[in-house]
Amino acid sequence: MTTSPDTAPAPEELAAPAAGAVPAEEANVWTEPLAAAGGAAAPVLPSPAQEQVAAEEPGPAQEAGADAPVADQDVESAVRRDAREFGAFARTGGWTFALKVARSVRPGGAPAGQADEPEPKVSAKEFARLAGCSAERVMRFWRAWDRAADDGVVPVFEALAPGVDIDLPDADVWLGYYTSRSSADSPRGQAISAVAEAEGIRPTKALEVAENPTALRAAILADPGTAQAARHALLDRLEDDPELGEELAKDIARTGELSKTVASAARVASSVDFVRDVIDSGEMTTPSGERVPAPEHVVAEAKQHLALIEGLDAEDEAPYAADAQKTMRSLVAEAVDSDPQLRAHERRSRFQGKVRKAAKAFEELTLDDAADLFEEELLEQLETLQRAITDCITELRAAAPADS
Repeated sequence: MTTSPDTAPAPEELAAPAAGAVPAEEANVWTEPLAAAGGAAAPVLPSPAQEQVAAEEPGPAQEAGADAPVADQDVESAVRRDAREFGAFARTGGWTFALKVARSVRPGGAPAGQADEPEPKVSAKEFARLAGCSAERVMRFWRAWDRAADDGVVPVFEALAPGVDIDLPDADVWLGYYTSRSSADSPRGQAISAVAEAEGIRPTKALEVAENPTALRAAILADPGTAQAARHALLDRLEDDPELGEELAKDIARTGELSKTVASAARVASSVDFVRDVIDSGEMTTPSGERVPAPEHVVAEAKQHLALIEGLDAEDEAPYAADAQKTMRSLVAEAVDSDPQLRAHERRSRFQGKVRKAAKAFEELTLDDAADLFEEELLEQLETLQRAITDCITELRAAAPADS
């Protein structure tokens, strides 16, 4: 017997499924909820349309400001994309943007033979127009990539194609090739950048200071540490810049107090050098200017004086340095007098030095205008000098060995 579709199912047909049978909902088949055993009406599930309306209408919790989980897949996708791009930039830094320039830009645009490529490269000007920035900024990224390509850090431009990603170096490497200042491309800027890299600092910092001397002056005037750094830099530069040394010397000479300070410091340095020279060379300079080996006790005394001077403060150094030089000169004179051979050599050297000095003075005299030079007193001095020279010659001839 066939049951009509409008006929309700028999009670035995509504019996619970046997144990082990797969529920309809596990089989992904939706079934009408059954009535409760007590005869209560089964809960009515909302239709899909009703669920959408319910979701769009804020409930009491939402009106109260309660947080609800984000179910919008588009928003989640945007967050993931931002996180991925942030991670890429955190790892590679400026290389991320430099790659976009390097693979898309060819200065001057694509040649005529390559203009029909599927995606031809464009000029820096066109790329800047599309990016909404200046062509100069684009070229700074282009030149940074070019420098890195010369060092083999990144591929050359010809190996890159628009839209094709490659593995990029670490972000820290980028700082050694990119500079945000256009002055870095000039010969002066390149020299500053080279010295900055040798000093272990970013070239952009040095270029910024070089472009603003007034700021450098303000820092030197206000900060002792900056002034000390500037002083050391000037001293290092003097070795390769004699003109700067001459200008500094003139500036010091024109400043009264400063010139006195420099003269005093020069005397101290000369005294210390006199003592240190005995230690370093093992020789001493006699009063006549001769260099002879220094006795051990003279070297030991010099070491004691130098150790004392180096342990003093700058303001106490001058008097001790002068006293050390005076003591060392006395020791040298005593060493010369105590050695007969050295004493004779010293006397001979001093005598010869004076004779040569007098002879050189007379060689430089000119008598073209003798009438204008004549003075009775001057003539008497010359005659006295002539007699002294004659007596000196006579004495030396008498002391000459017989065989000479």
